[in-house]
Amino acid sequence: MAMSYKSRRRWALLILLVGIPLYLGVAWGVLSRLGLWELPVLVEFVIYVFFGVAWVFPLKPIFLGIGQADPDDPDHGTWD
Repeated sequence: MAMSYKSRRRWALLILLVGIPLYLGVAWGVLSRLGLWELPVLVEFVIYVFFGVAWVFPLKPIFLGIGQADPDDPDHGTWD
């Protein structure tokens, strides 16, 4: 069953305020222990870009359409 618009908005807010900072801290901690400074700069750059973008793909369905108006709102589209 698909999540409602309101629940997706709540999850998106929680992810942005709590999840992303936690992910950044864990990724930073793990990558700092790997000794990436011994690798070529281009390889190190690709690794950091990968971990910077990797969180987006599993969470894309939650963020999809969040900036739009609520499609379940009965007053959606009226000019009252």
